[in-house]
Amino acid sequence: MSARNKEIVEKVNAAFAQNDVEGFLSFCADDVKWTMVGDKTVTGKNDIRQWLASMDFEPPKFTVDNVIAEGDLVASHGDMTMKDKDGKTAPYSYCDIYRFRGDRIVELRSFVMSTEGKQMTN
Repeated sequence: MSARNKEIVEKVNAAFAQNDVEGFLSFCADDVKWTMVGDKTVTGKNDIRQWLASMDFEPPKFTVDNVIAEGDLVASHGDMTMKDKDGKTAPYSYCDIYRFRGDRIVELRSFVMSTEGKQMTN
């Protein structure tokens, strides 16, 4: 199932890149729960649809560095740019963790952190 779930997350990432909310929701269970860690949790397709529609924003531009699947979990991480609350484009890193029930996403935990002014060191 891990390979199939990984394929679904790759399709979800493509839907997000095109600002295709319905494309994303087509892979979700009706009772899906999306937690933006440190911000809010939204439960249910209809509430997620309304929450996304209420935001006046451009979809982020992002790159996917890795998609890792194990059992009913898939993690996707990379970098993105999106407009901050002042309308200025800013860089971020993200990690999304998806949990599946069968072939439907039942939980999404999104970790997003600003990387503006930060340098990565080894």
